[in-house]
Amino acid sequence: MARAQLKITRRQLLKSGAAVGVAGAIGSSGLRGAPAHAATDDGAWYRQGQIRTTYNVCDICPWHCGVLVHSVDGVVHKVDGNPKDPKAQGRLCARGQGGPSFMYDPDRLRSPMVRTGPRGSGEFEEVTWEYALDLVAQELGKIKERSGPEALAVFGHTGGDGWFADHFAQAWGTPNAAKSSSSLCLSPREEAATLTFGWPVGGHEPVDWDGLECVALIGSHIGEDARNTVMQGFAGLHRRGGTIIAVDPRFSSAATKADHWLPIKPGTDTALLLAWIHVLVTEGLYDADYVEQWTTGFDELAAHVEDKTPEWAAAITDLPADQIRETARSMAAHAPRSVIMPGRHVTWYGNDTQRMRAVFLVNSLLGAYGREGGFYFNRAPYIGDYALPPYAVEGSAGGCAAEPAEDDDPLGDLPLGPSGKARADGVQEAFLRGPTAMQELIEPMISGDPYRIEGLLVYGVNLLHTVPNPARTLEALKALDLVVAVDVLPQEHIAWADIVLPEATYLERYEDLYTIAHKTPYIALREPAVEPMYDTKPGWWISKELGERVGLESHYPWEDIEEYLDERLRSVGANLDDLRDADGIIVQDGRPYLDDFDGSSPFDTPSGKIELYSQLLADTGHDPLPEYEPTDEPPDGYFRLLYGRHPAHTFARTQNTPGLHRVYPENELWLNAGAAAELGVSDGDRVMLENQDGATDGPIKVKATQRIRRDAVFMVHGFGQASEGLSRAHGQGASDTKLQTRYQLDPISGGAGMRVNFVRISTEA
Repeated sequence: MARAQLKITRRQLLKSGAAVGVAGAIGSSGLRGAPAHAATDDGAWYRQGQIRTTYNVCDICPWHCGVLVHSVDGVVHKVDGNPKDPKAQGRLCARGQGGPSFMYDPDRLRSPMVRTGPRGSGEFEEVTWEYALDLVAQELGKIKERSGPEALAVFGHTGGDGWFADHFAQAWGTPNAAKSSSSLCLSPREEAATLTFGWPVGGHEPVDWDGLECVALIGSHIGEDARNTVMQGFAGLHRRGGTIIAVDPRFSSAATKADHWLPIKPGTDTALLLAWIHVLVTEGLYDADYVEQWTTGFDELAAHVEDKTPEWAAAITDLPADQIRETARSMAAHAPRSVIMPGRHVTWYGNDTQRMRAVFLVNSLLGAYGREGGFYFNRAPYIGDYALPPYAVEGSAGGCAAEPAEDDDPLGDLPLGPSGKARADGVQEAFLRGPTAMQELIEPMISGDPYRIEGLLVYGVNLLHTVPNPARTLEALKALDLVVAVDVLPQEHIAWADIVLPEATYLERYEDLYTIAHKTPYIALREPAVEPMYDTKPGWWISKELGERVGLESHYPWEDIEEYLDERLRSVGANLDDLRDADGIIVQDGRPYLDDFDGSSPFDTPSGKIELYSQLLADTGHDPLPEYEPTDEPPDGYFRLLYGRHPAHTFARTQNTPGLHRVYPENELWLNAGAAAELGVSDGDRVMLENQDGATDGPIKVKATQRIRRDAVFMVHGFGQASEGLSRAHGQGASDTKLQTRYQLDPISGGAGMRVNFVRISTEA
């Protein structure tokens, strides 16, 4: 096979000899040269020439920390956290440090390719950019003429997805654009926050760590999901002797630092939260003045939790009633400098919007919002947009709350696209939908209901390790008339594409300005440190070239990205040179606390207050206050499948990155030691996994431990990749996604709860 491990029949020469030299020097052991601390070594990289420092925003994980990129003679050697960046604060996590290794991965896609064999065969021919883009435009034109713009779906993820899932999709005229970060991760949290406060949480949880005294974590694995600022804040709290409460079926890294570990029965978190509310209300531990001034619906909430005692919750959660009562009192003792951190990946069991509502209600009773040491108010920085004509369809990936349906037609309230077709974002029982649900756009590709989606443009989404039930996704990929993939690496779904467009990595490209809502809102720059390697191009360039070929020139009027960025920066009296002179960061003033509002309300709800009781939910036939809903129990011989992150890896993107692969090359199956002994399984054994529907994957190494409940197993997400083009990640560990054949659709937000799958263990690996 060719170097990219795809069956490429013709290879273009690399763009420059320098690129060949760099790729050859890296191999599997990283860049040559001494480490930075070897000051006496004349061969050290920093002695080889003039160091050029450029400004960037890390794209290895969604936290998007500001970074300083150091290169010599066109080779990136080192990245550091930008001290001016309010998130990075001069530091980076292990994943951020792996950015250069990600860029110099020798398995990268190198040239545009067109499929020559059957879909899934991975047989491609390398072509020029002009040929590839002309072909995409031609095929898109056929779909649009035949079936309208809605027949194209656009999926996006990672830093540059705005050029595709937002800008191109809306200009093209399809409402069928989706981001995995919403329906498969955040949508219950954002919908619950909007219902309660009038605005979503946003890009990061606005915990006021510096003044915090007590934090409760419910399924939040600080130190394992490795969000830089959160780890810094958590470490500071621990160093100060703050109180830490960890609610988790597994003794996670955060739980090892906790004062209280609550090994809760999976799926029962809402019962615990309601019991905490009961204690706060019945014992008078809530902030009465705050509740009186800033909330509505307290009387209804008090009546609702009257019978939700710790004893009631203990029978459901497997937690002692005394521990439930003690932890509620501990949170109250530190209020308002006491919070439950909302978490990020919250699509668990299908009732997740109500669970997140319960989280927000506890925080409200503690008086935490807008108070020092609680939660500050995120505020977006001011900056003007580039003047463009109106989009053909608005908000395709952003989503908004819809009006309640007037009848029982499950698609009756879906907004219409330009051709008068209903938006195909899935059948959801509630009509408060968040953004388009990626997993629900798969069905119209297969069945054509309510109309057929014929083409897919996928940017940065590892489809077969992201969307639950990958067998169903494969069925959709087979049925589509056109699949276009924009990516950096030959991920599994690349073999199923018709046309592959290789993107430059974030260290090699400009991006739109990062406008970060924060305690101190700021604008951040991503600029290229080096020229793109091979025949790769930036996402903005791909989007513009494609847009111009399909008649969307008016939506791409800028000559180049520098002109676009300068035009936006003019609205704040700056330009690109000014932003560079400011170390890549422009910080603006925020309004983080209630005192900054001079008595006016920061809450954008109908009442102008925190709505403990949601009239909107009541009006649409949903529980206006959170209710506990039992989840299915594991069948005999099965364990509930839990999954999460590792600090060296992000989603399914970095398992092949040479430097990060060496840190954690394969995932393990956390299995209770007692259960392992009963199964005759020892620590380090390799086993196969089979789920309740017969889907199998593995082998995976067993981690036999007392640090997890007997009714569940845990594995790190993103492994078990089958692409031979990923020379390090191929065949390492097992895939949780391939074992997720079921999901439970949240009736309010549309989020896909994926912790509803069960596995049994076979020792015949």
